Amino acid sequence: MAPEFLSNEEIVLAAKRNVPQGTWDYLVGGSESETTMRRNRLAFDRWGFRPRILIDVSKIDTSTTWLGEKMRIPVMLAPLGSMQVFTPEGAAAAAEAAGEFGTLQAVSSVTLPSLEETAAAGTAGKVFQLYVQGDQDWIREILGRAKAAGYIALAITVDTAIYSRRERPMLNRWAPPTRRVLLARNFLSELTWDSLDFIRKEWSGPLMVKGVATAEDATLCVEHGVDVVWVSNHGGRQLDHGLGSLDVL
Repeated sequence: MAPEFLSNEEIVLAAKRNVPQGTWDYLVGGSESETTMRRNRLAFDRWGFRPRILIDVSKIDTSTTWLGEKMRIPVMLAPLGSMQVFTPEGAAAAAEAAGEFGTLQAVSSVTLPSLEETAAAGTAGKVFQLYVQGDQDWIREILGRAKAAGYIALAITVDTAIYSRRERPMLNRWAPPTRRVLLARNFLSELTWDSLDFIRKEWSGPLMVKGVATAEDATLCVEHGVDVVWVSNHGGRQLDHGLGSLDVL
C-alpha cells in the first residue's frame, strides 16, 4: 500500500488546507517579530553531520530512554495550547498519535480536553506543562490532579511573565481561546525562585523548568533541585557546560 505522504512538505501542505489562516498562523508563527524563531532555525542549521564510511549500519536502533521512558526516537511532542482549534479531539488526538508512534508527549495546561482525559488517551508517557495561574492552594490542587492522572514529570513554564504579542494571527484578528480567556495572568509575572521551591516540595517526581535561556539561570535550577532544563532559544547551546547530571532539552 502506497504511503499517503511522500515528504514532510506534503504533510505541511495538507495540514495547512485543514485549518483557517488565523489558526495556521498561530501554529507556525512566533512571538513579536519572530526574531527568536529565526535564530532557532539558524542555530539548527549551523550543525552538520560528519558521515563516516565503511561501517556496518545494516541494523540500527534509534531508540533511547528519557526519565525512564522508552522513546522510539529522541524526539518528543512539545506542549501546545488550544489544540482543540486544530482538531475536535485536541490534545487527546496527539496523545493517541504519540502512543502509536512510540514517543513521549508534553501536555499543555491550557488546552482541551482536561488533563485527566488527555492522560487517559493513548499509551505514551506524558509530561504536564504548567502555566501557574493561581496561589499555593491552586498549585497544590492542580499538581494533585496531575499526580493522580499519572503524569511522569512536571514542566513549569517560566518565560511568559507577560503574554507575548503573536503578530501573525493578530493580522487576521485571530486569538487562541486561551488568549481570550485569561485566568489570573498576574501569577505568572509574580513567579520567583521561592515559587519554584514550593513546587519542588509539592511535586515528588521529575521537575523541568521550561524557558531557560542563560547558563546562570541553569545553574540556579540545579541549586533549586530541578532535574531538567528546557532551553527556550538557541542561546541555550552553552547550557551543557558544568551542570553535572542535569538534563538539557
